[in-house]
Amino acid sequence: MPQPQRSPVEIRNSIEANRAELAVSVQRLRGEVERLTDWRSQIRRHQNEIVVGAAAVGLLIGVRMLRGRRRRRRASS
Repeated sequence: MPQPQRSPVEIRNSIEANRAELAVSVQRLRGEVERLTDWRSQIRRHQNEIVVGAAAVGLLIGVRMLRGRRRRRRASS
């Protein structure tokens, strides 16, 4: 069944409504992207996890350095 033809005014109104919806969607998307990529707020929100991760990395580096020293001492003895 063919769709009834729209008048030029109806087409313009439809285009304007679509533009308005698109503008709102783009604005929401910008806000969401800004929120997700704001590294300062991410650090504030996950401060405990970052401290625990940094401590674990520091411990791992320390353990590997100690193992390297022990191996060098054994090799030179």
